[in-house]
Amino acid sequence: MGKVVLMQGNEACAEGAIAAGMRLYAGYPITPSTEIAEIAAYRLPHVGGMFIQMEDEIASIACAIGASVTGVKAMTATSGPGFSLKQENLGYAMMTEIPLVVVDVQRVGPSSGMPTSPAQGDVMMARWGTHGDHPVIALCPSSVKETYELTIRAFNLSEKYRTPVLLMMDEMIAHLREGVVLPEPGMIEIVNRTSVVDPDPKRPPYQVEPGQLVPAMAPFGAGQRYNITGLVHDESGFPTNSKTAAEKLMNRLMHKISDNYDDIVTHEELGMEDAEIAIFCYGGTMRAALTAMEEAREKGIKCGIFRAITLWPFPEKELEKATRHVRRILVAEHNYGQMVLEVERVVKGRCRVDFIGKYFGAVIAPADIMKRLEESNDGISR
Repeated sequence: MGKVVLMQGNEACAEGAIAAGMRLYAGYPITPSTEIAEIAAYRLPHVGGMFIQMEDEIASIACAIGASVTGVKAMTATSGPGFSLKQENLGYAMMTEIPLVVVDVQRVGPSSGMPTSPAQGDVMMARWGTHGDHPVIALCPSSVKETYELTIRAFNLSEKYRTPVLLMMDEMIAHLREGVVLPEPGMIEIVNRTSVVDPDPKRPPYQVEPGQLVPAMAPFGAGQRYNITGLVHDESGFPTNSKTAAEKLMNRLMHKISDNYDDIVTHEELGMEDAEIAIFCYGGTMRAALTAMEEAREKGIKCGIFRAITLWPFPEKELEKATRHVRRILVAEHNYGQMVLEVERVVKGRCRVDFIGKYFGAVIAPADIMKRLEESNDGISR
């Protein structure tokens, strides 16, 4: 049994990161993620870590990338406008296979939008924000406790697969306070990257062992100098125009995520066994969906919930299986309709898909969802 604490979502994120082994936080203050930076600034020196406030969001992720290259677990956090600025370096870290965690506490946009208001408008940017084909892992918590747990999981996945991992929070969870039971340190699973000890200076830095997709990483300063570039590169790390090498690299980058779908993707189902109507949701929207489901059940409406915990890769296999017997899916999200497109893609017209969204700073209430559950109109309504 761990200790019980009253904790805010942003605090849980910072504490989870430290528990996972984060020792470098580089960031720039931005609402509604600023508390993560403030807590990291106070806590990291006590565990031998370092907090650096950079001049902007571009420099923040660049600093985190540099720290990770030396073998340090690193994180940066931001909100929508800053997340936009981080996209180029996110693509760089994906191409160069540098582990780090990027937290996006979503708020109303576009542009400066409404800094203190909740939204979930960045989920498609999380998937397609940087250019080109690239792998993505993005997680989304719906409680303070889960924020702590998923922050640790984000670091574990980042280290395991040598890739940036996105923690897509929203303002609702970031500023929510709940009682949380924190596990004892020995109860937390911690994954560290596979590192090369005393590397041969001539070892190809992106050399992959037979049957593996993730190369072991030699930290800078450990005895091997090598080139890191965002250009297409071969196992030496140096740029190449070889079509064969380019295809080999891109296939490996994509397959190290897609081939490990079952290890990466998680979701939650409630009441789906006999459900005729399913609510699809994620993040803070789950709070309203849960109450609405309970009210619907009391009124005799067989309602269930499918919650995506891993947003990317999208839990399509699980969604397809869970909704085979439902006649209707109501997608509830705090945007103008983003994940509803993925639900429609998976369902392929097999059942009706409706949508309820708020994108102007208001929160979806249980009564809003309940009203839609009781409607009988056909088609998608926005």
